[in-house]
Amino acid sequence: VQLQASGGGLVQPGTSLRLSCAVSGDLLDDYAIGWFRQAPGKEREGVSCIMSSDGSTYYVDSVKGRFTISRDSAKNTLYLQMNSLKPEDTAVYYCAIDAPGSDCRYEYGTWGQGTQVTVSS
Repeated sequence: VQLQASGGGLVQPGTSLRLSCAVSGDLLDDYAIGWFRQAPGKEREGVSCIMSSDGSTYYVDSVKGRFTISRDSAKNTLYLQMNSLKPEDTAVYYCAIDAPGSDCRYEYGTWGQGTQVTVSS
């Protein structure tokens, strides 16, 4: 399975970005899939994930109400809509997959390359 993340960039505080993660080699719906981020000098953290085919989701407290995770099964693509971005959201964002039911508060096993998100005025 290969994961290809895209959509990062340099944006001003308060604006929005949408990250995409294209999955190839297997069906996205067969996995728990999520977004992680690593800011400079900090440990990587799970931001949001869809843990199973029933659509159960997790969001880290700092992004609740601002970020929305979704998937398009027809396109085999995962998205992260990020609204009201803050400077503290600046990080490299990664998409990753693991076995169904896996909680993204813990590291996943298969990773895509990261995409840089920088929020700055």
